[in-house]
Amino acid sequence: MPAVHDRGGLPTDEPIDRSDHQWEDWEHVTNALVGVLRRQGLINVDELRRGIEAMAPEEYESSSYYERWSASIETLLVEKGILTEAEIDAVAAKLDSEWGR
Repeated sequence: MPAVHDRGGLPTDEPIDRSDHQWEDWEHVTNALVGVLRRQGLINVDELRRGIEAMAPEEYESSSYYERWSASIETLLVEKGILTEAEIDAVAAKLDSEWGR
């Protein structure tokens, strides 16, 4: 049985949504962060993909494209000892309280 990221979607009779995606601000930031981390030699595309493919199937299925990127970035930065989960959680909590999420 292929992994969740290998199957190419589920069979459906629903039409394909061909509308343009309106980017959220955080998606632009996530995209830019990947570029910065790549240019600094901290991550590469293969590592980003590995982090996405390592997500639990339920998390993968319920996440958007850039949510998967974000989860992978967090995993890689923690694995490499650049940040800790506690540091990431503290910043996330601060942003949540400031932005009223």
